[in-house]
Amino acid sequence: MRQKLVIGNWKMHGSLAANEALLNAIKGGASATLAVCAPFPYLAQCQALLAGSAVAWGAQDVSAEARGAFTGEVAASMLAEFGVGYAIVGHSERRTYHQEADGTVAAKALRALEFGITPVICVGETLAEREAGQTEAVVARQLQAVLDALSVEQLGRVVLAYEPVWAIGTGKTATKEQAQAVHAFLRARVAERDDGVAGRMAILYGGSVKPDNAADLFSMPDIDGGLIGGASLKAEDFLAIGNA
Repeated sequence: MRQKLVIGNWKMHGSLAANEALLNAIKGGASATLAVCAPFPYLAQCQALLAGSAVAWGAQDVSAEARGAFTGEVAASMLAEFGVGYAIVGHSERRTYHQEADGTVAAKALRALEFGITPVICVGETLAEREAGQTEAVVARQLQAVLDALSVEQLGRVVLAYEPVWAIGTGKTATKEQAQAVHAFLRARVAERDDGVAGRMAILYGGSVKPDNAADLFSMPDIDGGLIGGASLKAEDFLAIGNA
């Protein structure tokens, strides 16, 4: 049976006081497999507050480099020292604002795996690409870089996240049928590499998931949970999504 998982992506939000209240509320009410991906400066706080709880914590990015003269980068080995369980790689905001290429995303996933961190590998198309009928071509290209770089064993230790760029933070959400179609396509592409890995792989949906649409989305056979943005900053909403 595939793991059901809901991960919060705080993006560039948070403060020590706000985080403490949020994390305490989340760990007190968690009844599902939950994780929060916080900005780097708050990972120590996440570790301190969440250690021993049912809630995991992660980072929003990781360097493809092991160490060295890479000012501003954060190594997977450093994240591991803070008990990080997940690292988001290839989020559309990283691809767009930092020009991260598919190969870079795959390299980051490899580096995370090297230190026992589960990469949450994001793929997704823009509105223009969807309207041009290019959704499958775009996500296939993004996924292929990962399939080319990882062994079957490594592929079995990643999480995929389908995040249509046009639905991130816009209030627009893919219909459950639209999301399911892309999730099924992604799982089929992984199955071409290894059917067993495809059957076990968690594929999350991200894009304006809220308490009132989560149950519908998660009811689809190939949607295994969510990568949650804004709603993950409100404990009540995040827990409701997890319960869905």
